[in-house]
This record gives sequence, structure tokens and C-alpha cells, in this order.
Amino acid sequence: MLRDAALVNHRQEDFPVQVIGLCRFSYPAEGGFQVEHGTIAERIAFLYDPARLEERFRTFESFTLPALRAQTDGDFTFLVVIGDTLPAPFRARLADLLADMPQARLLARPPGPHRQVMQEVINDHRTGKGPSLQFRMDDDDAVAVSYVEKLRAAARDIRGLLRNHRHVAIDFSQGHIARPGPSGIATTPTNKPCTTAALALMFRADVAQTVMNFAHAKVGQRMPLLSLTGEDMLVRGHNDFNDSRQKPGVKPVTLTPLDAAGEAHFRATYNIDADLVRRLYAPSRTALSR
Repeated sequence: MLRDAALVNHRQEDFPVQVIGLCRFSYPAEGGFQVEHGTIAERIAFLYDPARLEERFRTFESFTLPALRAQTDGDFTFLVVIGDTLPAPFRARLADLLADMPQARLLARPPGPHRQVMQEVINDHRTGKGPSLQFRMDDDDAVAVSYVEKLRAAARDIRGLLRNHRHVAIDFSQGHIARPGPSGIATTPTNKPCTTAALALMFRADVAQTVMNFAHAKVGQRMPLLSLTGEDMLVRGHNDFNDSRQKPGVKPVTLTPLDAAGEAHFRATYNIDADLVRRLYAPSRTALSR
């Protein structure tokens, strides 16, 4: 283990690059949602509905955070952006979940233009003179425990592209769509290009744009794109509160419950524990949260 850690540190010194992840936890932005609301007050009422927030907390606790806590390369910053009007009990609960994660920063911001606010948040946390690697994820997404390590290695392999390009995309496209519930986790494989959360953009140090300035599905039209597949690197959460599932005509996704081997694969690959999912989604706990 010490030899492996020394090798990782040597590689980082050879190509110093900062890794930043961003998660908007029910932040009431102006824009940035596929389903629009007439006013910010209406958006806040939708986002802060207790039933919806309980669902977001369960996926965040069982999917997103375990994968990040177990990263084989822990040298990254994880920005969690909330609205400054998030009710105090929920804000305290979120702070408790992040307390044991030194990479995490809980940031409260008033409602504002989506891309502008997120760009300011990310740039406020950029350090050093080297490039930055930035990825975005929702509060029901996850990445493989090796994601940061392999992302940094891929960036090192293509660093020469930054001589002639302001930004470059690195896309790990293979993984799962997954739905947690009282019985555990139901999934289906996915391998769709430029799917968050394992898509990252690498920016030169002199570029003020961020990962939030680009529509993820179109990054290949805006910059060089390295596509990597062949191993599972991402989980896209699937539930009734997904913003992308609120519009009519959304194509249903068929999910199959994980068997014992599938649950073992999720633990090894993503540090996602089906037993924790079952506990968090137990009917008794769900009833208490209402």
C-alpha cells in the first residue's frame, strides 16, 4: 500500500492537476432545470418538499457519499451547493453527513442564475497554477471508487492537448442506472456517451469557464473528447423525483434487482452497500420521515 501511495504521489507531482467535483443539493437556481417553475418561490416549495428531500437524503447517503469516501485517490475537492433558505434541520443533517469527509465543502448560496453561480463557486475553490479537472454529479449519482485516480491518469496521458485547446473532455461512459428501495437495488447496464457523473472536463489554468458552462451531452461538439469504456465507472440514480423524469413522454427504464453477485460487484466497484439501502428504505424508517 505504501508503495502504491508513493507511486500515486509521484504521478501527481509529475502533472499537478486539481480535481473538483460539484453537487447541487436541491439548490433553487434560476434555470438549470428541465421542469420550469413560474417563480423562485414555487421552485423552492417543490425542492424543499419534505418527501422529496427525504428521498434525496437517502440516495445521497447510500449512493453518492460512500463512493466518494472510498476513492483510491483522495486528493480532490467536493463542493455541495445548497440554497441559503434550506431549512435548518435539513442543513444540519447534511452537514453531519459530510462531517467525516475532509474533501467536502458545504456552500450556501442565494438563488441566482444557474451557470453563473456554479461557475463562481467552482472558481472560488480553484488553486495552484496547473489545470483543473471538474466533474458534476446529482445527489443520487455515484462513481467508481477508482474514479479520481483513473481520471487523473487519463488527464496525464492527454495533457499535451492543452497546448492548443482551452479545455478537453474525459468521458467514462460505462456503468449502471440504479434504483434503491426497500428490497435493495434494481439496475440496468448503461454505456451512453457523455453521461454525468463520470464525465469530466479539464481546463487550462487561465480559463474561467467551468464544467457547468457546457451541456454535458454536447461537449464533444465543443472540445476534444477522450472516451473510455470497458469497466464500470458510474451510477445514475433513478427515482420518481429525477428532474429528467418529470416531463410527459419519458421513456421507461426496465430495472432488474441485483442478485448476490451483483450486490458484491456494487460494493467492490462503487462502495454501495445494498444492506444500507434496505435499512434506509425500510418501511418503518420511511414512515417516520413523513
